[in-house]
This record gives sequence, C-alpha cells and structure tokens, in this order.
Amino acid sequence: MRVLLISANTASTPYSVYPLGLSMVAARVHQAGHEVKQYDFLASGRSFDALQQEVNGFSPEVIGISIRNIDNVNLLNEQRYLDAVSDIVMNLRTASRAKIILGGSGFSIIPEAILNKTGADYGIVGEGEEQLLVFLDNAVQGKYPEEKILHSAERLPAHQIPSALYDSGLMEFYLQSGHVASIQTKRGCTQACAYCSYPLLEGHSIRPRASKDIVDDIETLLEKHKAQYIFFTDSVFNDNQGNYLAVLHEMKNRKLVVPWTAFFKPDGLTKESIALMKETGLAAAEIGADAPTDATLKGLGKSFSFNDVRSCNDLFLDHEIATAHYFMFGCPGETQETVAEGIENIKGLKKTVSFIFMGIRILPQTKLATLAETQGIISADQDLLEPVYYIAPGIDPTWLTDTLTAAFSGVRNCVFPPDSLDDSLAFLHKLGYTGSLWDMLIPKNSTRGHRRK
Repeated sequence: MRVLLISANTASTPYSVYPLGLSMVAARVHQAGHEVKQYDFLASGRSFDALQQEVNGFSPEVIGISIRNIDNVNLLNEQRYLDAVSDIVMNLRTASRAKIILGGSGFSIIPEAILNKTGADYGIVGEGEEQLLVFLDNAVQGKYPEEKILHSAERLPAHQIPSALYDSGLMEFYLQSGHVASIQTKRGCTQACAYCSYPLLEGHSIRPRASKDIVDDIETLLEKHKAQYIFFTDSVFNDNQGNYLAVLHEMKNRKLVVPWTAFFKPDGLTKESIALMKETGLAAAEIGADAPTDATLKGLGKSFSFNDVRSCNDLFLDHEIATAHYFMFGCPGETQETVAEGIENIKGLKKTVSFIFMGIRILPQTKLATLAETQGIISADQDLLEPVYYIAPGIDPTWLTDTLTAAFSGVRNCVFPPDSLDDSLAFLHKLGYTGSLWDMLIPKNSTRGHRRK
C-alpha cells in the first residue's frame, strides 16, 4: 500500500526538532514492503497548498498523522497545537479518500478527545510500528476495524525497536536549526515522577536498543546527513541499569567523537562515567531536577535531594561540561517558604543555566491528576484537552508570578519565563551556530563547544 506519514508538529522554538517517532514508524512500514513517504507540515512552510500537491502526486491509500505535543506546557505563554491537526485533516478530506489515522505521543495521552476534535478516522494509542502494520495488512483486503481507537497489544521487544528511516529532505530542513540530529537509545522509564506520562506511553521497564545499532545511526547521521551535533531523546539518558554506558563504550571503541547532549537525572553519576561521556564528545548536559527544594522534590515523587542536584552540577562542572536545569514552582507541597528556599537554591548553583516554569500541566492518568482531583482542581470526568496547570493550594498564581519575576529579573543565567530566549537562540542558529546554545548564558571562564558553519 501507499502510506503517507505526516508530522503535524508546528513548534519551532527554541529550535525545530526532527520527527524521530514518525521516521521510526516509517522504517517499520518500509521494511514490511509498503511504499511509504514522509511529509512534514512545518518543513513545508505550513502550507496547505503544498500538502494537497503532495497528496495529489503520491495518491496515498492510508494517511498517518503524528501528533508530538498537544500544547507547549507553558502557563505564561500558552500555545496549542491541535487546531493545526484539525485543519490538516480537513484539507486532506478535500484531496483524498484515504483513511486517516492519528498517532504519536501527544495523541496517546488524550486519544478519544483528540480524535473527536480533529475528525480523523482512527487513532493508535501507544507504539505505532506494529499496530499500523496490522491495520495495513487488513486494509489490503478491504477490512477496517469497527473500533476507532486502536491499542497496541504489547510493547515492542528491545531488539525490534527500529532505527529511524531518516528522510534526507526533512533532515536538511531540520539541520538548518543548529545541526542537531536526534537518536533514541531506549524506550521505557523506571522513574515515578507524579506529573510525567513517559511510563504510561513507553512502560515502566527499560527496553534498550543494541549499542551497535545506535552508533551505526550516529555514523549515518554524520556521514550521510552531515549532522554536527547529536541529541539523545531518551526521557533519562543515564538509566540505573547502565545501558547508556554500553553506548558510550561502543562510541569509544570506534573512536567516534561528536558533540552530543541528553537529559540526565541528578543521581547515579560518577567521575568515571562523566569522563567517558566527555571522551565521546558530551558538550552539554540537561538535568531534570524539576523542583528546587527537598519538600517539592518529594511532592513530585523524586528519589533524590537537592544536595544531589548540587553535587551533580558540580561533577559536570569539574569536567568542564556545561549544564542546564529545569525547575517548576507550584509543585505539590509548595508553600511561600519553599518558594523562597527554591529561589535561593537555584541562584546558588554554580556556572549553569536554569529554566524556570510556573505550574505543572496536568496530564490524564498521572499521579498528579489523581491528586488534583482529590484537591478539587479538576473533576473526575475532565478530559484535560484544554490545559489545566497544577499550582499547590494556598499559592496565589499572581503572587507567584510576581515573586519569580522579581527574583530572576536581570539574572542572566536564570530564565523566567522559560521561553523568553527562544527568539534569540533561533537567531543564533540562523547565523550558523550549532547545538542548544543556552550555555552562552553561563558566566565567563566556562568551556563552550559550539562553532559556526
């Protein structure tokens, strides 16, 4: 069958992100013998004329639409992305009679409400690689399921998680924004963060891809696509099982050194592991502490303390690795006293950049959603398609906004609101700088690994 896969993501700040999940599904569809084509709404200039030309030229028999995010999870500057998906579906209807299937992490979070809003025919919840193939095999025989929401029967075993089928045309577009290319090393998350949907989407156990395949992907991106910077997209790179170390040793064995970054949890790192990271090219570390005090870390279900966050930051600093932290205020257990403590803790971190969020986007089936329901913030039947943000009872949002603004105004390396630098970073990427670039905010005498083309 002819299958058109469309990335519906329209977010482009602080830089555009290659549709990795879409390309992994495309790889599986291609391996099964179907004719597959990848199309990116953002890369095409968000043009409906271009979309219709693509459909007319390819004549797809099935169309899949990947939804990466529902909104930008930023209470102070909300941006919602589902209207664009609805418009894409409506335009496809005028150009094609193909069945339209939604998928992606964003869809899987609130599937029924999103399917109803967009008017697509079907939706796949969870990993789409195998479920889409079942759909296609039936469609070849003219058979279509009665149910509209299709659930993957089971998650892919580690050895079946495919390498992405990177599309050269799409990759060229995305490499214009910092030359950053994405790779997934594993699926699943063993953490128990109250607000997070990763374990719901990918499972609570780690399924690591073979380190050989991962490093093959890196070499493909460097040699074929001319990427200059690698971003490992895992929810947590440094898993407790140590799978990430196998990837690093494979890179070292091949003498492969390339600038790269990833998301890290603050505990479990050692001088030896960070030295190995630096030896393979680690340029910057993004640390997901999420809360800046012990009380609010506990409220989020974290297994570490703020002292662990400090130690982690210092450990990277000892190896001259730039770091960024992400913190949320308003967490469960937040009080005016913890807000004041958190501000001082953040300001006390050495030579790093901190991005500060206010409130936490509540997602269905999370522990935070359960807590918010018991506290009367949301109702039991609320679908949460419209964003609702958790701010601990007793914390006035206006007071919190004013307090955080006053605390971080003029502090170069503390960014509040968290998107206030997006335009500046996008401009630097257009000038040819590579990487994430937030480390330009770090006080002087720190090492930077960026370069211009």
